[in-house]
Amino acid sequence: MKRNRIRTAILLAVALCVKGYVMAQHLPDGMQVKARVGYSIGGTTPIPLPATIRSIDAFRLTPSLMVGADAWLPVGRQWGVSAGLRVENKAMDADATVKGYHMEMVQGTTQLEGIFTGQVCQKVKQWMLTVPVQATWQPGRKVTLKAGPYVSLLFSRGFNGIASDGYLRQGDPTGPRVTIGNDKNTRATYDFHGDMRRVQLGVGAGVDWQCWQDFGLSADLNWGLTGIFPGSFKTVEQALYPVYGTVGVFYRIK
Repeated sequence: MKRNRIRTAILLAVALCVKGYVMAQHLPDGMQVKARVGYSIGGTTPIPLPATIRSIDAFRLTPSLMVGADAWLPVGRQWGVSAGLRVENKAMDADATVKGYHMEMVQGTTQLEGIFTGQVCQKVKQWMLTVPVQATWQPGRKVTLKAGPYVSLLFSRGFNGIASDGYLRQGDPTGPRVTIGNDKNTRATYDFHGDMRRVQLGVGAGVDWQCWQDFGLSADLNWGLTGIFPGSFKTVEQALYPVYGTVGVFYRIK
């Protein structure tokens, strides 16, 4: 199933670029179309980081890829507006030490809820279609600064992990203590992918540098304004926001 979704995302990305190329041949003069691909690094995190998360112990790179196309239309000598469509994955694979962190987990066949202290191995996966709309400003012929909102529709979601090397106080900080070990019989797992939002809103800003003929480099920062879980979801006590930086290359089709 996971491979099928990734394959679907790749096919959508290829179709998107082909469609962008075909459309570019019929666009009015002055409008530009760029196809772009990039790699994202970031995380899904509470802002600011709460005291219950004592440290980030490991951060592993993930296949957080972005492929898309956008169209740009000038509205003045230096100003313009762009809109795009992208297929992207905002993933995270990290380990953290937590203390007094509210959690729900499963140990064997036992459902547990309470205040956890120990180690957490967290994995997040978010495959999505993203539509950014941005205002642009060109201080020079080859450089474009851009900023604006985006909306993302998720078609594959994942939020799961392992809790180990600690203990959980059931119910509240004074409740019965349950030891959470580090082997397959005593550690605990959790999976909240079904509770994640399907639509996310955020803002982004970045820069395009056309460095050689129709090819260029890009750098972007995207900041989610809506948490990945709805406000009614109370299992994770803090709102978690996707914050990702993307570096990439683009080709100006027209």
